[in-house]
Amino acid sequence: MNYRMISYILGWILIFEGLFLSVPMLTAIVYGESVLPSYLIAMGICFLIGGLLVFKKPKKKQLFAREGCVIVALSWIVLSAFGALPFMMTREIPTFIDALFETVSGFTTTGASILSDVEKLSHASLMWRSFTHWVGGMGVLVFIMAFIPLSGAQNMHIMKAESPGPSVSKLVPRVKTTALILYSIYFALTLIEFIMLLFGGMTVFEALTTSFATAGTGGFGFYNSSMGSFSPYLQIVITVFMILFAINFNCYYMLLCGKLREAFNLELRTFLIIIASVITVITINIHGMFSSVGEALRHSAFTVASLISTTGFSTVDFNQWPELSRALLVIIMFIGACAGSTGGGIKVSRIIILFKGMSKELQTMVQPRQIKKIKMDSRIIDHETVRSVNVYMVAYLMIFAISLVLISFDNHDLITSFTAVTATINNIGPGLDLVGPTSNFGLFTMQSKIVLIFDMLAGRLELFPMLLLFSPSTWKKI
Repeated sequence: MNYRMISYILGWILIFEGLFLSVPMLTAIVYGESVLPSYLIAMGICFLIGGLLVFKKPKKKQLFAREGCVIVALSWIVLSAFGALPFMMTREIPTFIDALFETVSGFTTTGASILSDVEKLSHASLMWRSFTHWVGGMGVLVFIMAFIPLSGAQNMHIMKAESPGPSVSKLVPRVKTTALILYSIYFALTLIEFIMLLFGGMTVFEALTTSFATAGTGGFGFYNSSMGSFSPYLQIVITVFMILFAINFNCYYMLLCGKLREAFNLELRTFLIIIASVITVITINIHGMFSSVGEALRHSAFTVASLISTTGFSTVDFNQWPELSRALLVIIMFIGACAGSTGGGIKVSRIIILFKGMSKELQTMVQPRQIKKIKMDSRIIDHETVRSVNVYMVAYLMIFAISLVLISFDNHDLITSFTAVTATINNIGPGLDLVGPTSNFGLFTMQSKIVLIFDMLAGRLELFPMLLLFSPSTWKKI
């Protein structure tokens, strides 16, 4: 294990976090808020510790897959722990576990909150909450890789460990260039949404925080009613962009290159079909609860887009919808967004591979001598990818079951506990019943919050980096 290289990259993480803290600091200056010293102190701590860790470059820079996973897991823990400092210093969230929960929820783009009244927060803290979504959406290390001096092979180990989805490929030969391309698309889409929200009557602050939260598919709002108080135009814009950010960013690159067939691949087509189908069924199911079919369609589309993209915004209390609608919402919580997007969940590509694998097994049972390969977009899926998807699902179910048992000690009803785990491990935000869109996660004990914090981190990092971090074999010399 290359400990010096690990600490070196963690140092860069803290330096960049210090730079990130300049956003809420400037917000505090603009609004003349008393929380400014807290953000300045937190920034100073990040720069000091980060500077000490990067002061001397490591002689041995070689990284392997094991180090890549450890770096990613530790980076997100360190990022969240230091990112929680301003909330504690301002006394807006006085306890460390609660502050850590809120920050982890931000960086992992979950959007689950322990706060019962977000409107009491300062503008600086509201900006920091939403900005953590934007930072964590595309991946902190993917961003930093574009700037810190590492070789392509080393970068790839880190990128694979942090990027969502069953497989990661480079858009161009250089990993750094790939990171810059992805972030350029990310920034451009965020900017377009920001401008469109301004046209809809939002203030600059509201448009910025909403754009950050939408881009990262996070869902932290600045009103207790989330997006319910905004105009139909603004709700439609947010709906569209929640879906756009839940699409694999490789599709946008292919679209820009004029490769339409590659852009509109099987995963994207399946994703859009699922969205359209669920919206249709739910609209029919809830139309009697609204004054018109159009209004029902708008709220249905917003909610479906919010949950399948794992954003977590809400316009209405979908916890009050009929059981059919609630069941469909829980199902799409598990499905999640596309691989290579800012969304969470199991991912559409994994669902496709699992269904194709099941179909293959059924056909093999009927015709044992038949040799059949799993294909996506006319390309054969290699055995290693299929195996990794199967292993991922086993690990996912194991973590889900253990987490559900552990938080059940709080003795809340099953729907609350089940959807709380669902909402955190899939990085969604709201669940149902006591953790519904009008409620929060403050009802859980500290022990349960720690479990849910782990679930948020594990869900964002595709499980294995967090599991490897706690595996004794990871730290043994090979």
